[in-house]
Amino acid sequence: MTPHDQRDAACRCEWGAIGLDALAAADVIVVVDVLSFSTCVDIAVSRGGTVLPYSWKGDAASRFAREHGAELARARGEATYSLSPGSFLHAPRGLRCVLPSPNGAELTLRAAQTPAIVLAGCLRNAGAVARAANQLGATFNVCPAGERWPDGTLRPALEDWLAAGAILRRLRGTRSAEATAAVAMFEQCEAVIGDLVAQSASGRELIERGFRSDVELATDVDASDEVPRFDGLAFTR
Repeated sequence: MTPHDQRDAACRCEWGAIGLDALAAADVIVVVDVLSFSTCVDIAVSRGGTVLPYSWKGDAASRFAREHGAELARARGEATYSLSPGSFLHAPRGLRCVLPSPNGAELTLRAAQTPAIVLAGCLRNAGAVARAANQLGATFNVCPAGERWPDGTLRPALEDWLAAGAILRRLRGTRSAEATAAVAMFEQCEAVIGDLVAQSASGRELIERGFRSDVELATDVDASDEVPRFDGLAFTR
């Protein structure tokens, strides 16, 4: 037991893989990476696809995709599928796609090393994920993945904090101080989330690169009823 494990609460919240490791064990872990891993997963699964998370890109990711009969997502604009949520809007049923990510995928693989049920949450499916989690367990670790600074350290990301709050406010049980703050943040900003995320560092970065539609897709709160669940290899419906 440490001051960081939030053990006294049923609903907890902490950043990234290191934060997840600090939390007490939970029945359900929700991985939150709004821009863009979790949003891609939600859309792909809603189309009847499966997403195989991989920690990052490179030759190893290509081999992993071949071994599992899957397509490999690449950089935005370089392939059919990428970390652009819009690239999955017309994905065919049965698609198997390896989606490398240094944030959401990395966090998923860390979460999978625990006995917990692992779900992918975002703004689009916040309500659906919370409802499912309430049926699957009684303790919840909701972990916003965040982004990376150029030196590789974690950069807390506004969109992930908001989505964590959107999920936590619907979970049953007592909340840690961190979870309470995330819920308050979401409720304060709910009416302006689209504009707020578009003005955030992550949103501006994508918009300047020509991916405004990805930000709009990612901030469509409760547009989806999907609950992607990680089976040890892939997120599936």
